[in-house]
Amino acid sequence: MRTKFSIELMALTDELAHMARLAHESAERASVALVGSDLTAAYEVFALEEQVQIEHAKCEDRSVILLALEAPVARDLRHVVTAIQIADDLLGVAAALSRVADVVVRRYPEPVALQPLSEMLAEISGAVADMAGTVVRVIAAQNPPRDRILVPRDETLDRLRAQVADAASDAGWPHGSAMAIDIAMLAHHFGRCADHSVRIGQLIRFFHTGIPLYAQVEG
Repeated sequence: MRTKFSIELMALTDELAHMARLAHESAERASVALVGSDLTAAYEVFALEEQVQIEHAKCEDRSVILLALEAPVARDLRHVVTAIQIADDLLGVAAALSRVADVVVRRYPEPVALQPLSEMLAEISGAVADMAGTVVRVIAAQNPPRDRILVPRDETLDRLRAQVADAASDAGWPHGSAMAIDIAMLAHHFGRCADHSVRIGQLIRFFHTGIPLYAQVEG
């Protein structure tokens, strides 16, 4: 019975790793869609979200079965509960990226923003893709570092998001309310991706160390 349970836990981890790779690919395609007003890349983001939804359902089903039939305790229980939360966050990343793709599709063939904001949005989207790549690595790591934040916040990303949002809400904004709303929402959606990514790092550290999320402070 214990061997079967261990196999199920490994399968759960593999499903999370697959979800993370899909979310990372979605972040990369969303960046391409945004930077190049690329309709094909935008629709690829939608398709990837659907795949993440399928994988999320698999993780959820496997987790419920493990909790209901195996009654795990201690570290095994932490493994299952953490996996459920990580799956939810990965689904949140994919959903936020789909909202980014929505904006690209709605404004096509026009760009989402004009210079210099388009350049700033490109940098933001690239930073979010980098964070998603970090999530892939920390989920796959057998023994991640126990004494530091695994997915740190990107201060440059946060600063650029604030600048973009401020520019779109400025009283002298010359490009109309529709573009201003779209840009503000893009900043919000990318912020959600970053928040989910950071939280996944915290959850993985909690699993390995038992340190609760509220006690994990960046040095």
